[in-house]
Amino acid sequence: MVFIKIFYAFISVTLMGGILGIGLAIAARLLVVKKDERVNALEEILPGANCGACGFPGCSGYAEGIVNEDADINLCSPGGPAVLAKIAEIMGKEAVSSGEKIVAQVHCRGNRDTSVYTYNYKGIEDCNAMYSMFGGDKDCKYSCLARGSCIKVCPVDAISRDEKNRIWVNKNLCISCEKCVDVCPTGAMQMIPYSADAIVACNSLDKGGKVKKYCSVGCIGCKICEKKSPEGGFVVENFLATINYDMKGDRSGAMDSCPAKCIIAADTAELTIPEVEETQKVNE
Repeated sequence: MVFIKIFYAFISVTLMGGILGIGLAIAARLLVVKKDERVNALEEILPGANCGACGFPGCSGYAEGIVNEDADINLCSPGGPAVLAKIAEIMGKEAVSSGEKIVAQVHCRGNRDTSVYTYNYKGIEDCNAMYSMFGGDKDCKYSCLARGSCIKVCPVDAISRDEKNRIWVNKNLCISCEKCVDVCPTGAMQMIPYSADAIVACNSLDKGGKVKKYCSVGCIGCKICEKKSPEGGFVVENFLATINYDMKGDRSGAMDSCPAKCIIAADTAELTIPEVEETQKVNE
């Protein structure tokens, strides 16, 4: 009798499982949401960086956004004009570029050789952790803290440090995702046009007299750059020089005459990184 009961229970469970399985199979066929073939086509041509620069959760999300939400087709910075053209072809739209590529660069080169430090930091290697302690270990509270948070978030390894503990971005590797800009607590990491020939490697808004006391390569707001390169787009506001890159005039006079030599070639990073083969990256 026990055997018969077990047998009937086994048969009942098997039949019930079979019926439920058939039901689920039918439901799956009836309720399936067909994926637009254009989404698959877009996923294949997108770079796969999943950087989020487009505002969507990865390349798959952007592909679905283009097809299902009519998202702009020119939001993929890493893909550039080539990917834009392919997206336009798939979607039957005109490829209109959003403008010149922009890349990140650190607007500070202060280090132990050039800057005054407030204290000796011994915490975790993270810029935001350091910044929570009195705005960082330097007297300048606008500077690059050089703890490598930007290096950690860069999805393409475009950011490195040199042997003098300065952070640089290789513009040829940068994909314009701006993750480094978002993670930088002081604002020293900024976006510039790819074609930029120079940057003001300083981010301080302190008065020139104060800057001189804590950094030998900091901008003092002297306005010599404005005078020596009047067509170069230099503007001094809040004691800091910036560059209007829409102006394409010669900037060499400003670079040569800057007392602090904080106006440097934008390609300095590209030239520096390969020379430092032993560059140590921040520990993951």
